[in-house]
Amino acid sequence: MTLSWITFLPSIGALAVLLAPRAFARNVALAFSLVAFVLSVTVVFAFDPGAGGYQFVAATPWLPQFGIQFKLGVDGISLWMMMLTTFIFPIVLFISNMSIRQNEKTFYALMLLMESATLGVFLSLDLFLFYVFWEFALVPMYFIIGLFGGERRSYASVKFFVYTMAGSVLMLIAILWLGLGGKTFDMELLQQQKWFAGDLFLFSAFALAFAIKVPMFPFHSWLPDAHVEAPTPGSIILAAVLLKMGAYGLIRFNLGFFPQASKVMAPVMIGISVVGILYGAVVAFAQSDMKKLIAYSSVSHMGYIVLGIFAFNALGIQGAILQMVNHGLSTGGLFLIVGFIYERLHTREMKNMGGLWSRMPVYGSLALLFVLSSVGLPALNGFVGEYVILQGAFLANPWAAAFAAFGMVLSAIYLLTMFQKVFLGVSAGDAHEAAHGHVSNAVAGPVQALADLSFREIASTIPLLALCALIGLYSWPFFRLMGSSVSSLLLASVK
Repeated sequence: MTLSWITFLPSIGALAVLLAPRAFARNVALAFSLVAFVLSVTVVFAFDPGAGGYQFVAATPWLPQFGIQFKLGVDGISLWMMMLTTFIFPIVLFISNMSIRQNEKTFYALMLLMESATLGVFLSLDLFLFYVFWEFALVPMYFIIGLFGGERRSYASVKFFVYTMAGSVLMLIAILWLGLGGKTFDMELLQQQKWFAGDLFLFSAFALAFAIKVPMFPFHSWLPDAHVEAPTPGSIILAAVLLKMGAYGLIRFNLGFFPQASKVMAPVMIGISVVGILYGAVVAFAQSDMKKLIAYSSVSHMGYIVLGIFAFNALGIQGAILQMVNHGLSTGGLFLIVGFIYERLHTREMKNMGGLWSRMPVYGSLALLFVLSSVGLPALNGFVGEYVILQGAFLANPWAAAFAAFGMVLSAIYLLTMFQKVFLGVSAGDAHEAAHGHVSNAVAGPVQALADLSFREIASTIPLLALCALIGLYSWPFFRLMGSSVSSLLLASVK
């Protein structure tokens, strides 16, 4: 019952937001999202780390004549995805009024509906129910980009929707094939059947849908457009939560349902993930728009997660799960940092910045911490996840691990170069004055007199940075709670 409340409280909150006065819309949305977070924390403390199966299972018949039910449950894999979701959404709602000043009630209602949908994806134990939540999660993000995004928002929102829908069609066929062939859509019961374990078509149908969502190279082209055009809250949720739906699906369905096919396809998936790591890093370095650079960095960093998944060992998979959380924290933080400066300068072009640290020392310090987290500095979260993934990858394919390790070097290059261009040196206005003897209004603009971060802006970053430090210094509890579930997943694959 607790999981049902966690899943649907945000939806109830969406209705409450629409009924509330406009002035209270954000506070109502934040209250419902915070309650869902508190409930999810109680699940973590009540979770039994020694049990490899699903816990807190709630099942109600839905369409019994077709073997379809409303069934939710959580294990050590989905536990951290649930926590990431309920942790990120309140932070985004808390800071959303920084960039959302029109149609606020619609925006907050869409955000809460999206929270419910993503939670449903991570907690569903019925294939048909999973697909309903998976498809529904597209709708709020489509409207958030389309209604609240930038100049090319229509193009970006349609591209996002078409890409993800295209992959979902094949997945629906595979779901119907499994459910009708196995005479149930219950995921626990289906996993006990082995007739589809080596089916390459079913593996490919699921893998394509998830690869588009991750996104893996070469299905990534929708992501930079969506990130650039989405408002800051949309970009944060897209990077921190929605991309994790694809990686979660690869673990839960491709490894869990098709272990033999996964082993056959593992070299291909590892190869594609390594290409994505290097490609995303190289293309990120070439970007002048901060948002687009971080978007391509996501293509690169999500490649590590897929690499860990298809290493097909406990180290790789546990590292991938932790890195899904890490990426949500650090990349979500980077998009938050970009949003802060965009609201002041109304540009994301690095050539129009420079020297911001001297004008905004608090902002520069917080930005540096998020950059170092993404780079993988020891004592911060990114290092732990990527190191464990590389350990698992080395056991599976030493060459792949070597090339992926080089990707970490490239990551440091493009992220530290971005930091240098934006925060160090002289501002664009100062450089223009030195070259021409006066400051051009077009170049200087508001850069010459920027206000540092407000209390609310600082407060929104503190929870993210605190978790980055906690995971970097003391990651054992995170691995402990997922360990039995990962072991059960691997054990089932050899039966």
